[in-house]
Amino acid sequence: MTSLMRILRPVGATTAATRRGRRLSTALTCLRNDPSSAATTSPFRQSIASLHVTSSRRNRDGPPPTDFAAMDVLGNTPVPSTIVDICMSDGFQLNSGARIVEGSGVILVGGEAFEWRPWLPRGEHRLLNAKGQWEIPNETLGLLSLLWPRPDLLILGLGPEIRPISPELRRYISSLGMRVEILDTRNAASQFNLLATERGIDDVAAALIPIGWKEGIGANW
Repeated sequence: MTSLMRILRPVGATTAATRRGRRLSTALTCLRNDPSSAATTSPFRQSIASLHVTSSRRNRDGPPPTDFAAMDVLGNTPVPSTIVDICMSDGFQLNSGARIVEGSGVILVGGEAFEWRPWLPRGEHRLLNAKGQWEIPNETLGLLSLLWPRPDLLILGLGPEIRPISPELRRYISSLGMRVEILDTRNAASQFNLLATERGIDDVAAALIPIGWKEGIGANW
C-alpha cells in the first residue's frame, strides 16, 4: 500500500466535486501521514516532480499534440474537469487547465487526476515484459483498490500504439470488478472524454501513458 505513494501524485485544481473524489484525497493523505511508510517506497511521494504549469517543451521529432477541445462531440453538454483537452508528447492538459508534463502518465478517476509513473517499481522506463506484452506491477493500479464503489470500466491508453496486456494484469483488473478497454492513448483519451461526459465520472476511469512514450527511454526526451 505504501509503495503507491511513490508512483502517484495528486494533480491540483481538478475540482473534486463528488464524495468519491473527497474520499480518494483523504485516503492518499492518510497514506502520506502513515508513520509505517517512512522507511518504504510508495506511490504518492513528494520525490515525484511537482506539476508544472508552464508550456510543455516542443519536440520536433515527437508526435504532434492532439487537441480534443477542438472536437465538439456532445455540443453544450457540461463536461467534467478531468476531460483530456490535449494529448502532448510528454504529458496531458485537462479541461480544468491542469497540466501533467515531464513524461508522466495520468490516472483519471472519481473526478480527480493523478500523475502516474507505473515504470518506477522496475527502476527503468520499461512497460513491456519479455513476451512483448504490456505489463505493470499490480501495485501501480492500487489507487483503484481504495475506491468503492469502483468504476465499471478502466480505459488503458498504452502510448502511441496498442499492445496486448499480460494475463496477470488482466486478472488483477478483473479482480477489482472492472472491465478493461485497451487502446492507444489518443483513442483512449477520446473514449474517456465521451463516456465520462455521457455516463458520468463515477462509471469510467482512465490510465494513460503519454503519446511520446518510447520503450527504454520514456516520454521526457
